[in-house]
Amino acid sequence: MVRRVLRWYGRANWGRVLYALVSGPLAVLGVGYLVVAIVLGAGLSITSLGLPWLAAGVVGARGPATVHRRLLRGLLGVTVPRPHRFRPAPGVLGWVRSGLADTAGWRAALYLFAKFPLAVAAFGISTAFWVYGLISVSFPVWWRLVPASVSYDSRHRPHRASLQMGDFFFNTWPHVFVLAGAGVVLLLAAPWVTRAVLIPERLLAQALLGPTRGAELRETRALAVDDSAAAMRRIERDLHDGAQAQLVAVAMKLGMAKDELTGGDPKVAMALVDTAHRGAKDALAELRSLARGIHPPVLDNGLAPALETLTARSAVPVELCVDLPERPSAAIEAMAYFCAAELLANVAKHSGARRAVVTVTAAQPGWLRLVVRDDGVGGAWPGGGLSGLADRVRTVDGRMDVASPPDGPTVVTVELPVRA
Repeated sequence: MVRRVLRWYGRANWGRVLYALVSGPLAVLGVGYLVVAIVLGAGLSITSLGLPWLAAGVVGARGPATVHRRLLRGLLGVTVPRPHRFRPAPGVLGWVRSGLADTAGWRAALYLFAKFPLAVAAFGISTAFWVYGLISVSFPVWWRLVPASVSYDSRHRPHRASLQMGDFFFNTWPHVFVLAGAGVVLLLAAPWVTRAVLIPERLLAQALLGPTRGAELRETRALAVDDSAAAMRRIERDLHDGAQAQLVAVAMKLGMAKDELTGGDPKVAMALVDTAHRGAKDALAELRSLARGIHPPVLDNGLAPALETLTARSAVPVELCVDLPERPSAAIEAMAYFCAAELLANVAKHSGARRAVVTVTAAQPGWLRLVVRDDGVGGAWPGGGLSGLADRVRTVDGRMDVASPPDGPTVVTVELPVRA
């Protein structure tokens, strides 16, 4: 029982308390931003400065929204996907029109407006329970140190006490211990009250700070197109600079060898043929490497054998566990394989970890969950080098979550549909 009560005051509880304390002042700043950026811009809209000011205010609301999303993730463990990027049209007028039509910016501004009363209420209620609970519990220790003063009850009768609540005066030990008991009740209720008053804020953030379904689909299509175009450019560049150059050299060497055979030195011709042969083998090796980059042959046998080969080559010892009731589609297997490869490469380069664990399980019917965990230094930031991986995961309607507190561990979770 004691252990269960102590669990109420664990790390998650203090994260919620810190969020309530920080969220209140931030909500006040958010309303101040709305007044300066949105209300003032709307008031100036009859002038040439008004609409650009308003557009900048709408787009700028994404910044405070990003801060709130990070606080939610870091202190409450709630991950809200970031909305689509702001993609302005060319030119100044195009930027202004795009800013005024920025759905994510308007939703962020609405969040800042609606958050204000919720955050202030959460700040006040949570602070009241914790502060009054601590004061009441500690009252038996310090009440004698507070100079007693003469106070009057509702009938104008004088009482000498250090603390008064209505007609109740705390001037005797029984009264003091009654107050201490009330403080114990407040402190026992405080974790649950803090959790309850933050529920509306969490629901509001999930409703307004994430991408809308339509915007998410448009962003996913754009990412898929960009990813495919980038892959085609990479393949074209690799073919042009690698295999094609090798084959051109082979053709030139064979032409020179032909000239030597018809009227020159046969030994020189044989040397040229040997050089062309080596060049042809090098070109084949580059083509095979390029083909493996498109679809690794090791995936022909399934995702589990492919990951076994991948983890065996890792510079950091890796424990692998794969438990999938059905085989994913080829595209999802390739996506999961390349995600695991990139995450393990990051573990080897940046984490300083001594070991890592890779698990692949069925998250829910029709979904695959890939988890890469290491015991490194932590501090991985989803918006840094992992943002490209998150974008690729979203092209198949997948999700990626990064939990990486300072000092570790780092846990990256990727969820993918089994069928793309």
